[in-house]
Amino acid sequence: MVKAEIVEKIAREKGISKTEVAVVVEALMDTIKDAMTAGKNVYLRGFGSFVVKQRAAKTGRDILRNTTLIIPAHSFPTFKACEDFVNDVRKAVPVSQKN
Repeated sequence: MVKAEIVEKIAREKGISKTEVAVVVEALMDTIKDAMTAGKNVYLRGFGSFVVKQRAAKTGRDILRNTTLIIPAHSFPTFKACEDFVNDVRKAVPVSQKN
């Protein structure tokens, strides 16, 4: 599902124009991005948490050039779904069998 499909589904189910829904969806995404780029976490009860995590600097290897390189410390965004959300997905979506 892509953003346009989300907007269309919400507009149809709630009887709101697609334009209004698109503005709200964009504002939500911008707000989450702004908070995370400021180093703040975003918690949406019943849905999940958008958390900024940090990785320490470390030494890596470039196997093609046979050299070592320093990978600098950096922050990155993560999402962790709440337990109810995870359980709902587990119940609704069957595990595909790989043979």
